[in-house]
Amino acid sequence: MGMGYLILAGAIMLFSWLVSSRLKSKFEHYSKLQLQNGMSGAEIAEKMLADNGIRDVRVISTPGRLTDHYNPTDKTVNLSEAVYNQRNAAAAAVAAHECGHAVQHAVGYEWLTMRSKLVPVVNVASSYMQWILLAGILMIKTFPGLLLVGIIIFAATTLFSIVTLPVEYDASNRALAWLENKRMLTPQEQAGAKDSLKWAARTYVVAALGSIATLLYYISIYMGGSRRD
Repeated sequence: MGMGYLILAGAIMLFSWLVSSRLKSKFEHYSKLQLQNGMSGAEIAEKMLADNGIRDVRVISTPGRLTDHYNPTDKTVNLSEAVYNQRNAAAAAVAAHECGHAVQHAVGYEWLTMRSKLVPVVNVASSYMQWILLAGILMIKTFPGLLLVGIIIFAATTLFSIVTLPVEYDASNRALAWLENKRMLTPQEQAGAKDSLKWAARTYVVAALGSIATLLYYISIYMGGSRRD
């Protein structure tokens, strides 16, 4: 399992690099495709929220690059500075996608609700998980139960990455449907927005696969230590 895991981990790392590189190039390309309607990412977001009857969510600018997210706690659509201000297909795609999460929240989308419930667990797990797993591996012969605890904690983060997949894909589908139904973009711009979100979603697929592979690796160590005992 050790060599097999290294091969699998290497393949996932390569796939992750390829997806990230492709995503970066796609966003750079579609950032040059200026919208004929002249709307900024912020304006796209505000219109999508209004069209869905959402009046209690604010659209704000947040520092950094690729920092776009929806915060269900304070009901804010946080757009990176470039997305907030720019008027291109990439910005429109990201802005509408984040509003897709706001729509999910408003309608009580079950996968988003599940992911939100896992957030506190994952935040706590992230603080201690690596230390518990490391100690568990070092003490596998004397105290195998410690590694089992670490595996259970890691399984929670893996579950989070899996639950994230339908949440992200659904948000993109809602965004693209709204953009098309409201005729916000030209056919070329719509194709660019769809392509951008497709590659963005694949980063979550890679993350989930990596988490699953790592979980199986820790389980194999635990099972191996248990058999030796």
